[in-house]
Parts: sequence; structure tokens; C-alpha cells
Amino acid sequence: MTLPSAELRGDQRVAASVVRFELLHVDAQTGARRGRLHTPHGTIETPIFMPVGTAGSVKAIAPDDLLTLQAQIILGNTYHLMLRPGEALIAGQGGLHQFISWDKPMLTDSGGYQVFSLAERRKITEEGAAFASHLDGAKIMLSPERSIEIQEVLGPDIMMAFDECPASTMERPRLEESLARTTRWLHRCAKAWSRQRTSLFGIVQGGMHEDLRRRHAEEVCAVDLPGYALGGYSVGEAPEAMHAGVAFSAPLLPKDKPRYLMGVGTPLDLVTCVGAGIDMFDCVMPTRSGRNGLMFTSQGKVVIKNAKHAQDNGPLDPACSCYTCRTFSRAYLRHLYVSEELVAMRLNTLHNLHYYLDLMRQVREAIEQDRYGDFLKAQREKPGSTPGSAGMT
Repeated sequence: MTLPSAELRGDQRVAASVVRFELLHVDAQTGARRGRLHTPHGTIETPIFMPVGTAGSVKAIAPDDLLTLQAQIILGNTYHLMLRPGEALIAGQGGLHQFISWDKPMLTDSGGYQVFSLAERRKITEEGAAFASHLDGAKIMLSPERSIEIQEVLGPDIMMAFDECPASTMERPRLEESLARTTRWLHRCAKAWSRQRTSLFGIVQGGMHEDLRRRHAEEVCAVDLPGYALGGYSVGEAPEAMHAGVAFSAPLLPKDKPRYLMGVGTPLDLVTCVGAGIDMFDCVMPTRSGRNGLMFTSQGKVVIKNAKHAQDNGPLDPACSCYTCRTFSRAYLRHLYVSEELVAMRLNTLHNLHYYLDLMRQVREAIEQDRYGDFLKAQREKPGSTPGSAGMT
């Protein structure tokens, strides 16, 4: 692939970004940030939660549902889309936005998380990660350059640098090797990036070691990019440790660029990490939990299969205005779930995504009004806000 010329700063190419971030307000109580991210497919109000559509679909719901929910941006995944249906087919359909009929912003994960999650199927070398496909066992090499090439073909507004996501239990010498490799891979990603339609975000790793987080943040942020992410959290450590780690790491990222916390998490995780200065989140939790009958409500978590809901004619959440809560009783939702009716997955997922997206709307409002500390305190005192099963019904 022939790349256009770019201005050089040392061995780094200066980013000519097609996304632009505005920091609109910082909460006086906590330092939580209210921002606005301008992209080729629209403006994103931050802090924001991004529903995950790994294979080009947010599971169990359609794009019109996402529009009704006022989702501002969704995710796709390079590894899964390159395997099926393949980036060439998607390119022939006009790119990922056109292929899935979504004309709002989109972000693609580089495939780096699969370096972590498919550990038994891959081997890491300096070249990249060699995978055995989880579909048919075919051998695949995903390098930094290949990841950027695929992502640019897919055509998201934001793409992620290819990195190695280390497990929280990785020993320090091995972790230091991993960080150095991720830095080298970032430089290769930046060199391969054409800067035409899609903006590149770098990823800071470092496990739970503050000195390594600081060092890696300095290395990654030395490459001038439109945004930066924290990776390697919520991969096995206790929630309290993750919150402390993010509180340390988020301020290490540039103030004038969007800060993205990858793969996190529960509603309490989101509101806590907003207080640390995070602007963007994604997680499969609301969609996966919905498909498995676990719902997040203002009264705590609800396990809809429980027998106590069998004759409950009240809504899932009296405080919720989503289609599911406006229309159906807990008794009916339980019937659908235990009967394995497919519509149960849609209705449950609609509610959970509404809960997450409305929570972020409340977050933005609280920051604007300089009362985020009070908002965070109230959220922590809600039923089921502590780790574990507290508030489960």
C-alpha cells in the first residue's frame, strides 16, 4: 500500500488528525471531564459508553434500536472481521459503515485484545501475532502493519494501534519485554497509518505497576496521535485495584486529547473512572449480561429467571423509560427468558444499553453542573453498586 508523505518529527510522523477533541469543562469537585469529539461521521458527547459490535453487529439488536437508544458510537473488531466476512468483501460493499447500515461514528479494535484472549491459539514474535483461527484453525499472521491496513480498509473513524495486552499476573521481566514490544509496534503502526480518513489512537499498558505505567505512557504519548487509551485493566485484578490503577494512569495522558479506557466495565466502574478523567468506555457487559438474563436497574441487579418474578406485573425498572420497561412486566420478561424465546435477548439488551447510555447522560449533566463528586457518592450508595452479588434480586 502506497502511503502519502507526512511531516517528520525525529522518527515520528506528526498526526494530521481527522478527529478533533474539545475539552469543554472540568468538574470542580473531582476533575471529571466533559468533552466533545468531532469525527467524520458526527460529533460524540463525552464521557461516552460505546456498545460493542465485534463482528459488525451489536448482538441481539439492530441499528434502528441503537438510534432509538441514542448510541453515539459503536465498535467493531479487526481480528473477527478479517476472518469473516473478510475486509475485501466489506470494502466491496463500500466499507464497514455502509455494510452494516450505520452512519454514525465507529471505532475498531486492532485485534490486540485477541493477543490476550486467544493466548492458547497464538504465538507472539517481533513480527506480530501468529494465530490459529478459532473458526477453522487456519494460520494467520496479524502484524502492526497488517492491522492498520485492515482497519483503514474497514474505514472507521477511530482505529487502535496493535498492542500486546498482558495478563494482570504477568511477571515483571516478561511485562517489561511486552511493553517495549508494544512501543515498537506503535511506531510501526504510526508509520503505516495513511492519515486519510481514520484516526489512530495509541494504547498504554503496564499492568498494575505504577512506574511501568508512567514509563509506557511517556513512550506512547511521545508519538503525536489524536487520542490515547489505557489497556490491560479489568483482566483479572480486583475492581478496587483497577480503580486505583486508572486513577493513577489517566492523568498521565494528555489533557487535550480523548482518554479511552478499554474493556471496562460495570456501571460503578464507569462512574468511578470518569472521576479519574476518562472520556470513553466500551465493554460487552451490558449486552452479554442481557443475553444471559442479568439486568442493571436503579434498584440493583435483576436476575430475571428467578422464580420471584414469575407473577410480578410491575416493570423491570420503574425509573426506566426504555421500551422494555414501558411495555412489559417482569413476569412476561421471565416467561420469555425461561422459554428461550429469542425476543428475550433483544428486550433485555435494549434495557441494559439504555441503562448504560442514560447513566452517561447523567454523568455529563453532573459534570456540567460541577456536582460530580455528589453524583459519584450517590451512585456508590445505590443497591448492588459494590463488587459481588450485593443488590442482586
